[in-house]
Amino acid sequence: MNDSSWGAPPQAGQAGYWGAAERGPVQGAAPAGPAYDAPEAQQTRPMPIVPDVPAYGGDQDDDRGAARLSGPSFSNRPPQTRPYDTPQARPSEAAPQNPEPMPDASQPAPPPQKKSAGRDLGAAIGVGIGLGVVIIASLFVVKAVFVGVVAVAVVVGLWELAKRLDERKGIKVPLVPLALGGAAMVVAGYVRGAEGAWVSMALTALAVLVWRMTEPPEGYLKDVTAGVFAAFYVPFLATFVAMMLTADDGAFRVLTFLLLTVVSDTGAYAVGWRFGKHKLAPRISPGKTREGLLGAVSFAMVAGALCMEFLIDDGTWWQGLLLGLAVAASATLGDLGESMIKRDLGIKDMGTLLPGHGGIMDRLDSLLPTAPVVWLLLVLFVGSG
Repeated sequence: MNDSSWGAPPQAGQAGYWGAAERGPVQGAAPAGPAYDAPEAQQTRPMPIVPDVPAYGGDQDDDRGAARLSGPSFSNRPPQTRPYDTPQARPSEAAPQNPEPMPDASQPAPPPQKKSAGRDLGAAIGVGIGLGVVIIASLFVVKAVFVGVVAVAVVVGLWELAKRLDERKGIKVPLVPLALGGAAMVVAGYVRGAEGAWVSMALTALAVLVWRMTEPPEGYLKDVTAGVFAAFYVPFLATFVAMMLTADDGAFRVLTFLLLTVVSDTGAYAVGWRFGKHKLAPRISPGKTREGLLGAVSFAMVAGALCMEFLIDDGTWWQGLLLGLAVAASATLGDLGESMIKRDLGIKDMGTLLPGHGGIMDRLDSLLPTAPVVWLLLVLFVGSG
């Protein structure tokens, strides 16, 4: 053995080392760990004895004596204690920090929330009555004035649709040829019937293609596609209303068309709001229910039987039942179709022109696809007259 080893403390495994261990732990010594138990450690020195400080927990702090020699413990900050440093708060007995309050049996249960209609009914009813007065007055006074009302509604609807497509999708449909062609389409349907409507539709689509050529080619395909779709969706479908008006009892045919569509929407809204539980198309329109659809069908069939019996020349009640059923189906599909468009655009309403209703397109959504259905069924039932 080298002479220098005599002055060093015994190494691990030597008699002196184990002898010290047999005498028990030294008071205030550091806890065992890698720095003391590693075989390659050359020296082990007993740590100085530091008296316990009551601020650290008194007798419960016998394992922290060495830790007080250095580090943050010597700063002027007050000592920090853990939640279980005192006998009153041990880990196994610690209470939760934020215990849930016990329910008070004396407090009554909150009343159930009342169903909301989801819109301003007062404004909606007022605007609906105002529109009805304008439509009825123009319909039964001068037919040409009513055609003008339809043309104006078509132009405003095209403007709303074009604006939303530009804002939400960056699609710039040629609005000028659409507005001019759409108004001309309605007039042509009234003057020349179905032939005039088809010719105007073709010319409007051609005008959209040519007008868009004056701008850069980027986005040409999506712009003209959206333009042709808008021409078909709004003015072309509206021409069937003008074609109904050309019959001898045209004013009553249009009135029947409007009444059945409004009654269908009202029945769906009233029954769905009161009894609706089963969703009809939750991914497209979460507010629509199967019960609402049954309400639309029931209301529209009753109204159809009455209208065909008392308003339409040579009409019968059973034809009205079929007409009401078809109107309820087409109005619901039209509503779902525009809901699909609005969901794709990420908007709730197409516009804000009509308080309580949204925009013009939000009122035309059920009327537009229903117009050709009513026109066709009336021609089949009682002729073009």
